Amino acid sequence: MKWTVSFIAALSALLLVLPLGALRPPQTSDRVALGRKLFFEPRLSDDGSLSCSNCHIPDRAFSDGRAKPLGVHGLVGDRNSPALINVGSNASFFWDGRESDLERQTLAPIFNPKELGLNLGELERRTGMPAAEVGASLASYVRTIRSSGSPVDRYLAGDTTALNATERDGLQLFRGRAQCVECHAGPDFTDDRFHNTGVAFKDGRIADDGRFTVSRKNEDRGAFKTPTLREVARTAPYMHDGSIATLEEVVEFYVQGGRRNSGLDPRMRPLTLNADDKRALIAFLKALSGTVTEGF
Repeated sequence: MKWTVSFIAALSALLLVLPLGALRPPQTSDRVALGRKLFFEPRLSDDGSLSCSNCHIPDRAFSDGRAKPLGVHGLVGDRNSPALINVGSNASFFWDGRESDLERQTLAPIFNPKELGLNLGELERRTGMPAAEVGASLASYVRTIRSSGSPVDRYLAGDTTALNATERDGLQLFRGRAQCVECHAGPDFTDDRFHNTGVAFKDGRIADDGRFTVSRKNEDRGAFKTPTLREVARTAPYMHDGSIATLEEVVEFYVQGGRRNSGLDPRMRPLTLNADDKRALIAFLKALSGTVTEGF
């Protein structure tokens, strides 16, 4: 991905606002409430038409249903808007992991000219507070966005009736022959790492370098962060570019072993799954939808 000069300048401003390694401000109820207000505040966009909630819609598990987000002045973003579900425990943010602090991550879309498009001075003028406090408040609110209580959660907690037979078959496939758990592990069903699954390989080349733009390591070219699978049935379309529309198509993509390229993750191998297996796996993925809560 080629960043514009204005985006580079915005990122430089962000570095001045929140230096790397800055201490996380305390998460108080007042700060969370302020962050929630700011999250839905259109004055955080250049033309006053958009807020964070336009790309992270609560009813869509804080995703937006678009392949790529629509920013100010009709501009289209570069990558799919990831769902803001249980991100407080993440080690890095964005599809390429370029941010390690949630306080910095929440400010980046505000300064991105393809998203909300404000500059530092205008942000502080409109909010009447330092940009660092805006970022801290937004991050405090985002940390409260959680998904829990799904049928899978209840089943794993000991309620043997929470999943039906098909969903239980899907769980076994997820853990076994389908090999999903190799990358979608842990309580949030993500390893928080980066993998080349071949999604970015198009027309004989890598169309988006992904993690390579951050690490500059050749093995990271075309690799993207593993997203959480919580609420996955509500967050279509899928992948970093929103190029896969349905869960059925996602499963088929992985059954085929992804898209072959020289940097393909070795975990990506063709799978032997029949139609019943695929239906069971999709039923399990849908059972990862629970109750999304936010705020204190």
